[in-house]
Amino acid sequence: MTDDAVSAPSRCGFVAVVGAPNAGKSTFVNAAVGGKVSIVTHKVQTTRARVRGIAMHAGAQVVFVDTPGIFAPRRRLDRAMVAAAWSEAEDADVVLLLIDAQRGLTRDVEAILAKLAERRPRRLFLALNKIDLIPREKLLDLAARTDAVLTFDRIFMISAEAGDGVADVLDAVSEGLPEGPWLFDPEQLSDMPNRLLAAEITREQVFLQLHQELPYAITVETEAWTDQEDGSVRIEQTVYVQRDGQKSIVLGKGGSRIKAIGAAARKELEELLECRVHLFLFVKVRDNWLDDPERYRDWGLDFNA
Repeated sequence: MTDDAVSAPSRCGFVAVVGAPNAGKSTFVNAAVGGKVSIVTHKVQTTRARVRGIAMHAGAQVVFVDTPGIFAPRRRLDRAMVAAAWSEAEDADVVLLLIDAQRGLTRDVEAILAKLAERRPRRLFLALNKIDLIPREKLLDLAARTDAVLTFDRIFMISAEAGDGVADVLDAVSEGLPEGPWLFDPEQLSDMPNRLLAAEITREQVFLQLHQELPYAITVETEAWTDQEDGSVRIEQTVYVQRDGQKSIVLGKGGSRIKAIGAAARKELEELLECRVHLFLFVKVRDNWLDDPERYRDWGLDFNA
């Protein structure tokens, strides 16, 4: 290591990743930090809680904030998630707008651009995602049309799923971060507690395995976490649904569905925690969980947004 590298001041800052639902924000954050910190499913608004992914790059600690998708909210939970996304954008050193290049300038994206124009961030980057799925000439046209609406400091063409272009974004965001001490252990990928991350991984499996059979209104809570003497961990979780009919769907015939969900979640948790996991899942009906202030506090959301 050179003397310059030793004496170089450390840099640290926050990058808010914003965009419409299913733009690929969580996939991008996972790719940027090099590990699973945010769940990814086909359902819109999968991300509820604020998720911070931590990347070390070019001497800087880059803290990516994976925000909920921004859209026209209708329910209390929707309003809380959208408010959280804008709050993170206002506080960030860099705002990275991710647009699904296949969908282009949708109504939701146009609304986001208008809001960003009102609250011009310190540094504003644009990333057109899923570029491997559309012709290059359409990408260039989309970039030009978007930049005509709102001028960006940098524009990137990426495929978050393939990892293409992610390093270029990391180079750019890390360059201008303010000098200051690192806020997290450099080996840490996220600030999310293991109990919450474990619940999110199980919720991801519920969505992935049930596809269109179950509505969005479902949540998972880690009720108990016990470190065993043999180095394994025992985790007890409850899947909360709103109606008895939904409970039957999650359980499946003879409990087959919940067993499959548990097996898939257990495998991923063992890879994440690097130890044997004993996962026990229960399904309960809680019809008013969407109106429970405690749930919002757990997710870092404002119940009264």
